Amino acid sequence: MPTIIKKIFSEKQSFIVGAAIISAGGFISKLLGAAYRIPLTNILGSEGMGIYQMVYPLYCILLTVSASGIPAGVARLISSGKAQGAERAAFRLYGYIGAVGAILMYLLAKPLAAAQGEPAVELCCKMLSPAVLFTSVISVVRGYFQGRHNMIPTAFTEICEQLIKVLAGVAFAWHFRANMPLAVAFTLLAVTISEGVSALFAAVLYRSESVGKKPLFCTGDAGYKEILRYTVPITFAAIAMPLSQLAESIVAVNLLRGVSDGATALYGVFSGCAVTIINLPVSVTYGLAAASVPKISPKAAAGDERGARAEAVRVLLITLAVSVPFAAALFAFAPLAAKIIFSSLSAEHSALLVRLVRIMAVNAVTLSLVQSSSACLTALGTPLKSTAVQWITCLLRVALVAVFIKYLSFSVEGAAVAANIAYFVAAALNVWYIMRGGRAYEDNVDRLRRRRGRFKPEG
Repeated sequence: MPTIIKKIFSEKQSFIVGAAIISAGGFISKLLGAAYRIPLTNILGSEGMGIYQMVYPLYCILLTVSASGIPAGVARLISSGKAQGAERAAFRLYGYIGAVGAILMYLLAKPLAAAQGEPAVELCCKMLSPAVLFTSVISVVRGYFQGRHNMIPTAFTEICEQLIKVLAGVAFAWHFRANMPLAVAFTLLAVTISEGVSALFAAVLYRSESVGKKPLFCTGDAGYKEILRYTVPITFAAIAMPLSQLAESIVAVNLLRGVSDGATALYGVFSGCAVTIINLPVSVTYGLAAASVPKISPKAAAGDERGARAEAVRVLLITLAVSVPFAAALFAFAPLAAKIIFSSLSAEHSALLVRLVRIMAVNAVTLSLVQSSSACLTALGTPLKSTAVQWITCLLRVALVAVFIKYLSFSVEGAAVAANIAYFVAAALNVWYIMRGGRAYEDNVDRLRRRRGRFKPEG
């Protein structure tokens, strides 16, 4: 790798600069993804997009188990300075888990297709399955660099994988457009290809790092127990959302068939179009969540709880300042966003998309807060709290979807309202845990000072 490029990819950044870099990478990646939906929706239509989205919940569940906890967990271990070689131990461990996840997705393809009542889902799952393994490699390398306060590799690999997916996906969808199920399947194969190429880039970046001359598969000083201590709680917290989305896709589509025509297409407008638009501003605050872990965790590890929580509050305030204007813009410009990004939708589905975006605009704030507050709780050494919150709110979301669609006849708007309530509860509980923890710390300090004053030695 040329010296100048190597220097760029090896430099550390401050909290604000690092957050800005990773946010820019996430935003560009999401923007490419949103732009990707324009030709994809034109080629596949609402029905094809519905099938496309029905595959993702299972993929996200397996991806969560094999990769989601890695960046934050490895970053915390490395930034705390207590576990050398944590990334190599994580690679060995999660390499095996990623391989098992890929095989499991392949084997579950047929049962999932039967459960969702959509035969085309089977081939789609099989095409997507290898991506589970590739993402594990990418996540380990991202966590390693984040722990060293370097966010450039994360931003680079995110943009790289999205760009390859867009180019290959559109090419495949256009080539197989005469056969819609096959077009969707090969579009998902493009995801696998993009993850594979990005995993290769990530490995090259790690190998080029001056302190990372040992290959990823070599054993490091950190043991599996240390890795799992931080990654497992994050994984259990993260898995709640895709698991609820999988349950939601089954519950919502089956219930919508009883109250509306074209249930798969309606769910495609919700999950494939509305959620895509909502996630654009959320991706901007992703950098704050990623950059907060190496900023907060050293203070927490050193016992400076007051300083660590002060940093966490700072992250939450910045998240609010960034996300609130985005939420207002989503509500105001929902018709324009729907027209530009999803111009191929019918007039009926376009009007539905506008309604869904306006209903869910508040999620730009609540989802951003959930993202940042969960990262803060992990950095503070209390990831189990965010885990409990995620599971409670995701169960609430699925229950509300069933109630709104079946008993209140909300149609697919019920899924949007359910998401609003669930994310609000999650954000409120996470923030409460952070603030309450700080007050508890102050109370303990005051109690200790009073006790020392009461039993002050004479003389």
